[in-house]
Amino acid sequence: MLASYIKRLKDNNAGLTTLNLWNYYIDADDAKAIAEALKHNTSLTQLSLRGDNIGDDGAKDIAEALKHNTSLTMLYLRSQNIGDDGAKDIAEALKHNTSLTQLDLSNNNIGPVGAQYIAEALKHNTSLTQLSLR
Repeated sequence: MLASYIKRLKDNNAGLTTLNLWNYYIDADDAKAIAEALKHNTSLTQLSLRGDNIGDDGAKDIAEALKHNTSLTMLYLRSQNIGDDGAKDIAEALKHNTSLTQLDLSNNNIGPVGAQYIAEALKHNTSLTQLSLR
């Protein structure tokens, strides 16, 4: 099932605008495949991953995709086992991304150091209007 969603992400003519993959048992390798598709996708506006385990490695891949993607406006990465290293990569992406307006990083392992990375990135980001780190 996940492979078919990734295939649709790669095909911009599929008309996929929202993708909710809660509890699909997505790991870092799956996140990498999703990120590769996101780099070229121009139709998806909302991606929601929740209750999986992409960790810092998956967050790094998603962050790299955010540097290239211009259509995604909402990204939910709740309960993904992302720590300070993943937060650092996401923060770096936020400095470059101009389309993301909502970011949810709730229920991860982001501590004060990771929160500081995000805070510093917000000094450069002009599009994000909602951020959740609870």
